[in-house]
Amino acid sequence: MKRSFMDYAMSVIVSRAIPDVRDGLKPVHRRIMYGMYEQGLAPTERYRKAAKTVGEVMGNYHPHGDSAIYEALVRLAQPSASRYVLIDGHGNFGDLDNPPAAMRYTEARLAPLSMEMLADIEAETVDTRPNFDDTKREPVVLPSRVPTLLLNGSAGIAVGMATNIPPHNLTEVINGTIAKVDNPELTSHELMQYIKAPDFPSGGVIMGTEGITEAYTTGRGSIPVRGVATIEQIAGGAGRQSRMAIVVTSLPYLIGPEAFTRRVAELVREEKISGISDVNDETDRTGIRVVIELKRDAHPDIILNNLYKHSQLQQSFPVNTLALVRGRPATMGLSEMLSEFIDHRIEVITRRTKFLLRKAEDRAHILEGYLKALKNLDKVIAAIRAADTTEEARTALISKFDLDEAQANAILEMQLRRLTGLERGKIEKEYAELTKKIAEYKKILANRQLVLNIIKEELTEIRNKYGDARRTRIEGQADLDLSNKDLTPNEPMAIFITKQDYIKRMPLDTFRRQRRNTRGVTGVKPKEEDDLQHFFTATMHDRLLVFTNRGQVYSVEVLDLPEGGRAARGTALINILPIGQNETVTAVIPVSSFAEDSYLIMLTHQAYIKKVQMSDLANIRRTGIIAITLNDGDELGWVRPSNGKADVMIGTGDGMCIRYSEAELRPMGRTARGVHAITLREGDKIVGFDVIDPNEQAFALIVTNDGFGKRVKLDEFRQQGRGGIGLIGTKFKNAASRMASLRVVRPGDGVMIATVNGIVVRQQVDNISAQGRMATGVRIQQLGEDDQVVSVTSLVEPNVEEGEDPTSVTDSDTPADTPPEVD
Repeated sequence: MKRSFMDYAMSVIVSRAIPDVRDGLKPVHRRIMYGMYEQGLAPTERYRKAAKTVGEVMGNYHPHGDSAIYEALVRLAQPSASRYVLIDGHGNFGDLDNPPAAMRYTEARLAPLSMEMLADIEAETVDTRPNFDDTKREPVVLPSRVPTLLLNGSAGIAVGMATNIPPHNLTEVINGTIAKVDNPELTSHELMQYIKAPDFPSGGVIMGTEGITEAYTTGRGSIPVRGVATIEQIAGGAGRQSRMAIVVTSLPYLIGPEAFTRRVAELVREEKISGISDVNDETDRTGIRVVIELKRDAHPDIILNNLYKHSQLQQSFPVNTLALVRGRPATMGLSEMLSEFIDHRIEVITRRTKFLLRKAEDRAHILEGYLKALKNLDKVIAAIRAADTTEEARTALISKFDLDEAQANAILEMQLRRLTGLERGKIEKEYAELTKKIAEYKKILANRQLVLNIIKEELTEIRNKYGDARRTRIEGQADLDLSNKDLTPNEPMAIFITKQDYIKRMPLDTFRRQRRNTRGVTGVKPKEEDDLQHFFTATMHDRLLVFTNRGQVYSVEVLDLPEGGRAARGTALINILPIGQNETVTAVIPVSSFAEDSYLIMLTHQAYIKKVQMSDLANIRRTGIIAITLNDGDELGWVRPSNGKADVMIGTGDGMCIRYSEAELRPMGRTARGVHAITLREGDKIVGFDVIDPNEQAFALIVTNDGFGKRVKLDEFRQQGRGGIGLIGTKFKNAASRMASLRVVRPGDGVMIATVNGIVVRQQVDNISAQGRMATGVRIQQLGEDDQVVSVTSLVEPNVEEGEDPTSVTDSDTPADTPPEVD
């Protein structure tokens, strides 16, 4: 019983369920590919019925059920199952949710990459063995030029053991293999700089590198994988308002959208997740798309976290790199798998070279006989004519011209046309070429490094031909010493916050520079009774310090903010930061570093000002910390960064401006209240605050709520003492006009002007007229009915290529009826 069971177990392990480390294939897959190769089903040939292939494989090599063979063939042809398909299927081969059509309806042929695995198989590069009925021979392993075990992975359950190897990216795997060829001492840990992580055909996101490192170094591990889900605002149907939704565009490996949709519906019915109103599978040939509509009062981030926990949207891929090594099952790390593949390729190239050398020497030997015959042509002809039989002729040639039997037979079989002068030249040329090749083959066989160079050349050729980009992202610590920021381009973003604390980010390229006196384009579409409150720019790698009217400061990465389109409202800030019900955001400062010589200057509505070191805010807990202590009824209004050597400038709604040195502000602790900043007239209030470098050629950009603006040289605002009433900064068009914003701008800067209704216009400040303090300015933005300017953000325009128009504007005023310029 013991002997019978062990024989059965080893048969299943070796002949059924476990792949070979050399070509990465199980016997059924190897037999399918070899059977199709024998049938001549190359990528350039016509498709052949899958049923015929299954029959040939079953009758010649794989004596098992046709359904098992067809299922294996289908898997090799499915892009959702194989990262790189090895069979080119024609017809309905199914998907993750639907079975394929019957094999009598489908057709197949080998994919181009399969030919790289079968290359040189006729050059005696691999061993062969008799098939099950001893009528044919089949290869024990394919000569495979690529490490297919890593490219497509494998899964199988044998007796007492199992394997589960994830797929990888071809470019990364080949880069790692080439590095291993150059330095055989590379460890699995060191190879991770080339092969970063698995690359699933379904895409998705791998969370962190801890599981990857464990799997690559020990051969066993668990890799957490998430689908790609975004929170978006979708348009409602007839008579329905738009609403928030979670849109899933990628799922973990081998999870179909239909099964995921059913699971979400079950969770809603079982009341494990609340806040979902509907779920729709909108998947088509362009890709996966599952839309989960949310109820009006739902918290998208909380629902998304529940989906990660309870559904297939997040799963762990268990890695067990078990494969056959010289016929024995073994669990290997990344380095060991590549070493075994390289050893296989060394053997294949060595055997191929010996085969080619033998063929070349055999042919050269025959050509030597031809050349001897041509040299003594008349004597050879005479000897042949004098013989009564072929045997006598053969014996005469061998004895008279120092030939062996093979050469003599070749001469006897030679056609008369080979005796011409042209044919003689061809023989001599062929012999010279063969002599050179024989020398090359012997040189390769005598030098291991030349064999390794051939391996690298073949791998490089395949990488250039079949390589593609990664589909699966890595979040968290993406590599051994890389963070998420290292994998994300540091692109500039525009960030919007409404009065009801909805936030979103958009790429800055969404907004084009426009002429002044144009209306602009929509940057955010606030809900009714919800106006745009804050607008600023930052880069993807920045951290945002979010200050509230209650004097609290919170911290959030720009990467963590939701991205939305122009018409999207954004996501409630309460889903990102634990802001209290009575708190509103009053200032947001993008920070790239917390240097000791950098400061923040805060200004309250009751005109208290204070300076703190930026480093005091480097470590902010999730619940936030106190940034400033406020009097009863006072609120924090503005926060600006400073280098400690600047001047401060404050503007009021009545058009008054005051400027004084930052030296009058000593650094204070976080809990301090501050000192008096400016004296306000009755009914006046602060509307603008900025810092100035005294040595810089800059302007004060003053914009009124009715769309008028101007630049004023800073020299016109002399330094005064802290706490004064200030100087007149601007005149107004009418009694209802008020100053809306005061910002310090520099030549070459751009500005983005936002209105209460969310209309944004982007301009260059150089095209806004420079006028004196007592001027009213020029119209810089057309405003709609019941709209007014709410904020102005300055930004540095990017460099442009030589010959490109950096402004796209003219110096003349644009007529008021000019239509808005949009992307």
